[in-house]
Amino acid sequence: MSPSLKNKILQVFEEPGCDKNQGKSEKERKKGCTKQLTPGAAAGGCAFDGAKIALQPIVDVAHLVHGPIACEGNSWDNRHSASSGSQMYRTGFTTDINELDVIYGGEKRLFKAIREIIERHDPPAVFVYQTCVTALIGDDIEAVCARAAEKFGKPVIPVNAPGFAGPKNLGNKLGAESVLDYVIGTEEPTTTTPFDINIIGEYNLSGELWQVKPLLDALGVRVLSCIAGDGRYHEIATAHRARANMMVCSKSMINIATRMQERWGIPYFEGSFYGIADMSTTLREIARLLVERGAPADLKERTEALIAVEEARAWERIRAYRERLAGKKVLLITGGVKSWSVVSALQEAGLEVVGTSVKKSTREDKEKIKAIMGDEADAHMIDDMTPRQMYAMLREAKADIMLSGGRSQFVALKARMPWMDINQERHHAFAGYEGMVTMIAEIDKALFNPIWDQVRAPAPWDAADSLLREQDAAQLAAEAAAG
Repeated sequence: MSPSLKNKILQVFEEPGCDKNQGKSEKERKKGCTKQLTPGAAAGGCAFDGAKIALQPIVDVAHLVHGPIACEGNSWDNRHSASSGSQMYRTGFTTDINELDVIYGGEKRLFKAIREIIERHDPPAVFVYQTCVTALIGDDIEAVCARAAEKFGKPVIPVNAPGFAGPKNLGNKLGAESVLDYVIGTEEPTTTTPFDINIIGEYNLSGELWQVKPLLDALGVRVLSCIAGDGRYHEIATAHRARANMMVCSKSMINIATRMQERWGIPYFEGSFYGIADMSTTLREIARLLVERGAPADLKERTEALIAVEEARAWERIRAYRERLAGKKVLLITGGVKSWSVVSALQEAGLEVVGTSVKKSTREDKEKIKAIMGDEADAHMIDDMTPRQMYAMLREAKADIMLSGGRSQFVALKARMPWMDINQERHHAFAGYEGMVTMIAEIDKALFNPIWDQVRAPAPWDAADSLLREQDAAQLAAEAAAG
């Protein structure tokens, strides 16, 4: 591991916005988050994957993976992050190094790849991702990127997050460090307003940002940049001129928010777009911070007026669903910000959350769960549930539906219980007031789908066998009684 990468990892471990690390002793903090990965569990687990997930939603830049082609294959398009314009981010670029590159070094191949991308596609910037193999053979991507930027007159951003550095969460933050070091603050916006904000840690999954943006537009609030969903390089480069930052997922990019507060004095708060109450709280916090930073005071009044209209409309639309869903039990297998924000939304729909996974949640996330669920929170917070335990819980009808990522769906289907995708692979947007209605409608569809009555009923041949066995038993009983 190069000295520059070691220093960067140590800097991330000292992150003041991370309650978990700050709660450790000095000795434990030096160890950081270098939890060894389980062999075979790299899908969704390594630092490279985390960095790529965090930055790939910047839609107009070229994302070049310096390493074997399999690294790009495993990380490409792994989220439904939508774009309102450029589709450059959906093109997979890789240097596809071979055995000779491992022996002689892959820096020349990397430089040629950067040149080819710029000549063919002319993106505003190129992001270069380090991988395990190229880090182990000592390729200096920072030096190559600096030389390419000088040669071609375009920003070439090194993302030094090889997979062996640590887990996905660390990779998220190392990707964020590259944005802090090489992108934010390098350009100036053409215009600024007292209503400019950045949204950090939002990935525009299935277009969720677009369900929130009309609400901000109605208030006159401008999203100067979103890091990284539907993001644009030039917008992110000017992010340091925003008046306030909203942190959506503190697990991934909290270091951007804290560092921007240190460097440019931009205040931030962590909010959620899931659920009616949390969406309203988020709008109020945005208005409060902007007014404190010089926006007109009437912004708060206009925010309250908008909230009143949108809340009334949302409650009216989900009223019928609440009557059908009342008392239904949900098992929520997710993590991070969704471990508490989705709980709040489900409770608003009249659903009972019987368990929520906190394996990927911070201490602050867990405190929010306790605030939402009260005395029952400790019993319902699950550190790590095995597939066997999920299956048993569903088969014993302790939950009526499971909400999770795609990898857990087969557990629910094997138990013949409804399942709904709540993670990044989903095809429906659940953010904002409109998203809340969509979420409840999708849960209702899953729970009351007539297929469940059919799959739980015995097969015709099983029913016939059962009838024959009953008849045989009756005949034997009659013969025994007669004889």
